[in-house]
Amino acid sequence: MDGKTVIVTGCTSGIGKETARDLAKRGARVIMACRNMELAEKVKDEIVKETDNTKVIVKKLDLSSFASIRAFAEDVNKSETKLDVLIHNAGYAQSFRKVKTEDGLEMTMATNHYGPFLLTHLLINLLKKSSPSRVVVVSSSLYRLARVNLENPNPLDTMPGYLYYASKEANILFTKELARRLEGTGVTANCLHPGLIDTGIWNSVPAPLSWGLALIIKGFFKTPEQGCQTTIKLAVDEKLLKVSGKYFSDCQESYVSDSASDMGKARKFWEISEKLVQLEEADPRL
Repeated sequence: MDGKTVIVTGCTSGIGKETARDLAKRGARVIMACRNMELAEKVKDEIVKETDNTKVIVKKLDLSSFASIRAFAEDVNKSETKLDVLIHNAGYAQSFRKVKTEDGLEMTMATNHYGPFLLTHLLINLLKKSSPSRVVVVSSSLYRLARVNLENPNPLDTMPGYLYYASKEANILFTKELARRLEGTGVTANCLHPGLIDTGIWNSVPAPLSWGLALIIKGFFKTPEQGCQTTIKLAVDEKLLKVSGKYFSDCQESYVSDSASDMGKARKFWEISEKLVQLEEADPRL
Protein backbone atom coordinates (compact mmCIF):
# COMPACT_ATOMS: atom_id res chain seq x y z
CA MET A 1 0.00 0.00 0.00
CA ASP A 2 3.02 2.33 -0.41
CA GLY A 3 1.89 5.63 -1.86
CA LYS A 4 -1.80 4.95 -1.21
CA THR A 5 -4.14 6.92 1.05
CA VAL A 6 -6.80 5.20 3.13
CA ILE A 7 -9.51 6.56 5.43
CA VAL A 8 -10.66 4.26 8.24
CA THR A 9 -13.62 5.42 10.33
CA GLY A 10 -13.96 4.41 13.97
CA CYS A 11 -10.49 3.03 14.59
CA THR A 12 -9.65 3.68 18.23
CA SER A 13 -10.45 0.07 19.17
CA GLY A 14 -11.60 -3.28 17.82
CA ILE A 15 -11.33 -4.23 14.17
CA GLY A 16 -10.99 -0.58 13.13
CA LYS A 17 -7.82 -0.20 15.16
CA GLU A 18 -6.41 -3.45 13.77
CA THR A 19 -7.35 -2.38 10.24
CA ALA A 20 -5.47 0.91 10.65
CA ARG A 21 -2.49 -0.91 12.14
CA ASP A 22 -2.35 -3.47 9.31
CA LEU A 23 -2.58 -0.82 6.59
CA ALA A 24 0.11 1.25 8.28
CA LYS A 25 2.37 -1.81 8.31
CA ARG A 26 1.82 -2.04 4.55
CA GLY A 27 3.05 1.54 4.10
CA ALA A 28 -0.26 3.31 3.49
CA ARG A 29 -1.01 6.88 4.45
CA VAL A 30 -3.74 6.19 7.01
CA ILE A 31 -6.29 8.82 8.00
CA MET A 32 -7.91 7.79 11.26
CA ALA A 33 -11.39 9.33 11.32
CA CYS A 34 -12.55 9.26 14.94
CA ARG A 35 -14.89 10.91 17.45
CA ASN A 36 -12.60 10.69 20.49
CA MET A 37 -9.54 12.71 19.48
CA GLU A 38 -7.62 12.13 22.72
CA LEU A 39 -7.89 8.36 22.44
CA ALA A 40 -7.26 8.49 18.69
CA GLU A 41 -3.98 10.34 19.20
CA LYS A 42 -2.84 7.68 21.68
CA VAL A 43 -3.72 4.90 19.22
CA LYS A 44 -1.96 6.76 16.42
CA ASP A 45 1.22 7.08 18.50
CA GLU A 46 1.04 3.36 19.28
CA ILE A 47 0.66 2.45 15.60
CA VAL A 48 3.44 4.80 14.47
CA LYS A 49 5.80 3.39 17.10
CA GLU A 50 5.04 -0.19 16.14
CA THR A 51 5.08 0.24 12.35
CA ASP A 52 7.65 3.05 11.89
CA ASN A 53 5.11 4.59 9.53
CA THR A 54 4.79 8.31 10.28
CA LYS A 55 2.10 8.77 7.62
CA VAL A 56 -0.68 8.08 10.14
CA ILE A 57 -2.84 11.08 10.96
CA VAL A 58 -5.96 11.73 13.01
CA LYS A 59 -8.97 13.77 11.94
CA LYS A 60 -12.15 14.48 13.87
CA LEU A 61 -15.31 12.75 12.58
CA ASP A 62 -18.63 12.13 14.31
CA LEU A 63 -20.82 10.18 11.89
CA SER A 64 -23.96 11.07 13.84
CA SER A 65 -23.49 14.76 13.01
CA PHE A 66 -23.98 16.19 9.51
CA ALA A 67 -21.93 19.26 10.51
CA SER A 68 -19.01 17.07 11.61
CA ILE A 69 -19.20 14.98 8.43
CA ARG A 70 -19.20 18.09 6.25
CA ALA A 71 -16.27 19.63 8.14
CA PHE A 72 -14.28 16.39 7.85
CA ALA A 73 -15.01 16.01 4.13
CA GLU A 74 -14.11 19.63 3.43
CA ASP A 75 -10.80 19.15 5.26
CA VAL A 76 -9.98 15.95 3.35
CA ASN A 77 -10.93 17.42 -0.03
CA LYS A 78 -8.65 20.40 0.62
CA SER A 79 -5.69 18.58 2.15
CA GLU A 80 -5.56 15.31 0.20
CA THR A 81 -4.70 14.94 -3.47
CA LYS A 82 -5.94 11.35 -3.63
CA LEU A 83 -8.05 8.80 -1.78
CA ASP A 84 -7.49 5.18 -2.72
CA VAL A 85 -9.70 3.45 -0.15
CA LEU A 86 -12.58 4.64 2.03
CA ILE A 87 -13.36 2.13 4.78
CA HIS A 88 -16.67 2.58 6.57
CA ASN A 89 -15.86 0.71 9.75
CA ALA A 90 -17.39 2.81 12.55
CA GLY A 91 -20.41 1.27 14.20
CA TYR A 92 -22.82 2.19 16.98
CA ALA A 93 -24.92 -0.22 19.02
CA GLN A 94 -27.36 0.51 21.83
CA SER A 95 -29.66 -2.08 23.36
CA PHE A 96 -32.57 -0.14 24.84
CA ARG A 97 -31.87 3.58 25.24
CA LYS A 98 -33.38 5.62 22.41
CA VAL A 99 -31.17 8.52 21.30
CA LYS A 100 -31.86 11.23 18.73
CA THR A 101 -29.04 13.06 16.96
CA GLU A 102 -28.69 16.84 16.65
CA ASP A 103 -30.10 16.47 13.13
CA GLY A 104 -33.23 14.72 14.37
CA LEU A 105 -32.29 11.20 13.29
CA GLU A 106 -32.28 8.00 15.29
CA MET A 107 -28.69 7.53 16.52
CA THR A 108 -28.06 3.94 15.38
CA MET A 109 -29.27 4.42 11.83
CA ALA A 110 -27.58 7.82 11.62
CA THR A 111 -24.16 6.54 12.68
CA ASN A 112 -24.23 3.21 10.85
CA HIS A 113 -25.93 4.24 7.59
CA TYR A 114 -26.92 7.86 7.03
CA GLY A 115 -23.55 9.26 8.13
CA PRO A 116 -21.51 6.97 5.85
CA PHE A 117 -24.02 7.65 3.04
CA LEU A 118 -23.43 11.41 3.30
CA LEU A 119 -19.66 11.04 3.71
CA THR A 120 -19.42 8.89 0.57
CA HIS A 121 -21.24 11.54 -1.44
CA LEU A 122 -18.96 14.31 -0.20
CA LEU A 123 -15.77 12.35 -1.00
CA ILE A 124 -16.89 10.70 -4.23
CA ASN A 125 -15.19 13.18 -6.56
CA LEU A 126 -11.86 12.57 -4.82
CA LEU A 127 -12.40 8.81 -5.08
CA LYS A 128 -13.21 9.10 -8.79
CA LYS A 129 -10.16 11.29 -9.35
CA SER A 130 -8.04 8.60 -7.64
CA SER A 131 -9.46 5.62 -9.53
CA PRO A 132 -8.95 2.75 -9.42
CA SER A 133 -10.19 3.22 -5.86
CA ARG A 134 -12.41 1.37 -3.43
CA VAL A 135 -15.19 1.81 -0.89
CA VAL A 136 -15.33 -0.91 1.78
CA VAL A 137 -18.35 -1.17 4.08
CA VAL A 138 -18.31 -3.24 7.27
CA SER A 139 -21.72 -4.87 7.65
CA SER A 140 -22.63 -8.02 9.61
CA SER A 141 -24.43 -11.31 9.09
CA LEU A 142 -26.71 -10.15 11.91
CA TYR A 143 -28.55 -8.17 9.23
CA ARG A 144 -30.66 -11.31 8.85
CA LEU A 145 -32.35 -10.56 12.18
CA ALA A 146 -34.05 -7.40 10.89
CA ARG A 147 -35.06 -5.48 7.79
CA VAL A 148 -34.92 -1.86 6.73
CA ASN A 149 -38.41 -0.40 6.92
CA LEU A 150 -38.88 1.97 3.99
CA GLU A 151 -42.12 3.20 5.55
CA ASN A 152 -40.25 4.29 8.68
CA PRO A 153 -36.69 5.20 7.62
CA ASN A 154 -36.08 7.36 10.72
CA PRO A 155 -37.39 4.93 13.35
CA LEU A 156 -37.30 7.02 16.52
CA ASP A 157 -39.96 4.78 18.06
CA THR A 158 -38.10 1.48 17.50
CA MET A 159 -35.83 -0.30 19.98
CA PRO A 160 -32.17 0.47 19.15
CA GLY A 161 -31.11 -3.16 19.56
CA TYR A 162 -33.32 -4.13 16.62
CA LEU A 163 -32.10 -1.13 14.63
CA TYR A 164 -28.48 -2.25 14.85
CA TYR A 165 -29.44 -5.33 12.82
CA ALA A 166 -31.51 -3.22 10.41
CA SER A 167 -28.58 -0.84 9.93
CA LYS A 168 -26.46 -3.77 8.82
CA GLU A 169 -28.97 -4.59 6.07
CA ALA A 170 -28.87 -0.89 5.22
CA ASN A 171 -25.10 -1.24 4.73
CA ILE A 172 -25.63 -3.99 2.17
CA LEU A 173 -28.41 -2.20 0.28
CA PHE A 174 -26.25 0.96 0.21
CA THR A 175 -23.23 -0.94 -1.10
CA LYS A 176 -25.15 -2.67 -3.87
CA GLU A 177 -26.80 0.51 -5.13
CA LEU A 178 -23.52 2.45 -4.78
CA ALA A 179 -21.74 -0.17 -6.89
CA ARG A 180 -24.45 0.08 -9.54
CA ARG A 181 -24.16 3.86 -9.70
CA LEU A 182 -20.35 3.71 -9.87
CA GLU A 183 -20.17 1.32 -12.83
CA GLY A 184 -17.56 2.51 -15.32
CA THR A 185 -15.93 5.02 -12.94
CA GLY A 186 -13.09 2.83 -11.69
CA VAL A 187 -14.43 3.06 -8.13
CA THR A 188 -15.66 -0.21 -6.60
CA ALA A 189 -17.86 -0.80 -3.56
CA ASN A 190 -18.03 -4.00 -1.54
CA CYS A 191 -19.27 -4.94 1.91
CA LEU A 192 -18.43 -7.65 4.40
CA HIS A 193 -19.25 -9.63 7.48
CA PRO A 194 -16.13 -9.54 9.71
CA GLY A 195 -17.32 -12.41 11.90
CA LEU A 196 -18.52 -12.14 15.47
CA ILE A 197 -15.81 -10.09 17.15
CA ASP A 198 -14.80 -9.47 20.75
CA THR A 199 -14.94 -5.67 20.60
CA GLY A 200 -16.25 -2.82 22.72
CA ILE A 201 -19.47 -2.59 20.71
CA TRP A 202 -20.95 -5.29 22.96
CA ASN A 203 -20.29 -3.30 26.13
CA SER A 204 -23.71 -1.66 25.89
CA VAL A 205 -25.49 -4.96 26.55
CA PRO A 206 -26.91 -4.69 30.10
CA ALA A 207 -26.70 -7.24 32.89
CA PRO A 208 -27.74 -9.99 33.26
CA LEU A 209 -27.63 -10.56 29.47
CA SER A 210 -24.01 -9.41 29.45
CA TRP A 211 -22.91 -12.17 31.83
CA GLY A 212 -23.79 -15.03 29.49
CA LEU A 213 -22.66 -13.04 26.46
CA ALA A 214 -19.22 -12.56 28.03
CA LEU A 215 -18.72 -16.33 28.20
CA ILE A 216 -19.84 -16.79 24.61
CA ILE A 217 -17.55 -13.99 23.40
CA LYS A 218 -14.48 -15.43 25.09
CA GLY A 219 -15.19 -18.93 23.83
CA PHE A 220 -16.32 -18.42 20.26
CA PHE A 221 -15.77 -14.89 18.95
CA LYS A 222 -12.84 -13.82 16.78
CA THR A 223 -10.16 -11.47 18.01
CA PRO A 224 -10.14 -8.00 16.42
CA GLU A 225 -6.96 -8.94 14.51
CA GLN A 226 -8.72 -11.96 13.02
CA GLY A 227 -11.85 -9.93 12.41
CA CYS A 228 -10.18 -7.26 10.29
CA GLN A 229 -8.81 -9.69 7.70
CA THR A 230 -11.77 -9.52 5.31
CA THR A 231 -11.70 -5.72 5.44
CA ILE A 232 -7.99 -5.80 4.59
CA LYS A 233 -8.56 -8.21 1.72
CA LEU A 234 -11.19 -5.93 0.15
CA ALA A 235 -8.87 -2.94 0.57
CA VAL A 236 -5.66 -4.41 -0.85
CA ASP A 237 -6.21 -7.56 -2.93
CA GLU A 238 -5.29 -6.82 -6.55
CA LYS A 239 -7.53 -9.67 -7.71
CA LEU A 240 -10.53 -7.67 -6.46
CA LEU A 241 -9.61 -4.50 -8.32
CA LYS A 242 -12.68 -4.74 -10.58
CA VAL A 243 -15.00 -6.67 -8.26
CA SER A 244 -17.92 -4.54 -7.06
CA GLY A 245 -21.30 -4.84 -5.39
CA LYS A 246 -20.41 -8.05 -3.56
CA TYR A 247 -20.70 -9.28 0.02
CA PHE A 248 -17.77 -11.12 1.62
CA SER A 249 -17.35 -13.28 4.71
CA ASP A 250 -14.18 -15.00 5.95
CA CYS A 251 -12.27 -13.49 3.00
CA GLN A 252 -14.57 -15.12 0.45
CA GLU A 253 -17.52 -13.87 -1.56
CA SER A 254 -20.77 -14.92 0.09
CA TYR A 255 -24.49 -14.61 -0.60
CA VAL A 256 -27.12 -12.34 0.93
CA SER A 257 -30.84 -12.72 1.57
CA ASP A 258 -33.50 -11.82 -0.97
CA SER A 259 -34.36 -8.71 1.05
CA ALA A 260 -30.77 -7.45 1.15
CA SER A 261 -30.25 -8.13 -2.56
CA ASP A 262 -33.49 -6.46 -3.70
CA MET A 263 -32.25 -3.75 -6.07
CA GLY A 264 -35.66 -2.10 -6.21
CA LYS A 265 -35.58 -1.72 -2.43
CA ALA A 266 -31.97 -0.52 -2.59
CA ARG A 267 -32.87 2.18 -5.11
CA LYS A 268 -35.86 3.41 -3.08
CA PHE A 269 -33.83 3.44 0.13
CA TRP A 270 -31.12 5.45 -1.64
CA GLU A 271 -33.66 8.09 -2.66
CA ILE A 272 -35.02 8.24 0.89
CA SER A 273 -31.49 8.54 2.27
CA GLU A 274 -30.71 11.46 -0.06
CA LYS A 275 -33.56 13.40 1.52
CA LEU A 276 -32.79 12.47 5.12
CA VAL A 277 -29.11 13.50 4.92
CA GLN A 278 -30.19 16.86 3.49
CA LEU A 279 -28.00 16.86 0.40
CA GLU A 280 -27.40 20.40 -0.83
CA GLU A 281 -27.52 21.70 -4.38
CA ALA A 282 -23.74 22.01 -4.55
CA ASP A 283 -23.05 18.51 -3.21
CA PRO A 284 -21.79 15.81 -5.58
CA ARG A 285 -24.48 13.39 -6.75
CA LEU A 286 -24.17 9.72 -7.54
